[in-house]
Amino acid sequence: MTSMIFVNLPVANLSAAIKFYQAVGFDNNPKFTDDTAACMVWSENIHVMLLTHEKWRHFTQRPIPETSSSEVMLALSLIDKKRVDVMLKTAHECGGIADVNPVQDFGFMYGRAFTDLDGHVWEAMWMDPAAAAE
Repeated sequence: MTSMIFVNLPVANLSAAIKFYQAVGFDNNPKFTDDTAACMVWSENIHVMLLTHEKWRHFTQRPIPETSSSEVMLALSLIDKKRVDVMLKTAHECGGIADVNPVQDFGFMYGRAFTDLDGHVWEAMWMDPAAAAE
């Protein structure tokens, strides 16, 4: 089996979260989606499990962080700077908060951050590995 990552996120409104993640570029895998959880696919090896608060509590009794907290920042690489900007614009238009941090443009790397509907922090980024090595 290939190594994969499943990021589990508690969400207050599952149907709204599904729509948000689809809008910013994830696909829904209906095989692992029901009324308590949704599997959102970024790539063959990267999946985000959106879990209702009740479902989340089946896995842990730890408190669900406030939407204003920063428990972690998850970064997704995109093929160019334009797609980074498009993802941020789409996230904002769909109810997320864009640019919670200043734009990071180092020439060889470009990143912009946003939060989803539940305050989970994401960074859309592009990097040119060849230019970074120079």
